Amino acid sequence: MSDSLTRAAIEEHWRAWERGDAEAEHAIYATDAILDYPQSGERFGGRATISAQRGGHPADRHFTVQRITGHANLWVSECLITYDGVPSYSVSIMEFTDQHVVHETQYFADPFGAPALRAALAEPMPGRTIAGA
Repeated sequence: MSDSLTRAAIEEHWRAWERGDAEAEHAIYATDAILDYPQSGERFGGRATISAQRGGHPADRHFTVQRITGHANLWVSECLITYDGVPSYSVSIMEFTDQHVVHETQYFADPFGAPALRAALAEPMPGRTIAGA
């Protein structure tokens, strides 16, 4: 699959996630795909299991893609997810084979305040303000 088609499939995956369309969201995964959450040590095997573990989440969830980058079989998405209004940053690493994700690893991180000692060195990211510690 070309890079432009892969990017379009990833973009549709995240749009489907935001609108709550589980079928479209999980169409990107191979039947035997693997999803890893390194921070908790969990591994989910198979498209149906990946979909089931995401279904029925009790929080009000919203999703914003910050950046997608990649080439050929390896793609990375940087995202902001809010659970009941509380933000969490996420990085998704997707490995593709035959037009489907065969392995995804997701990392999650809470926002944190910047220490004052870096204030003279930093500038805000586009569209952001620097949060104090």
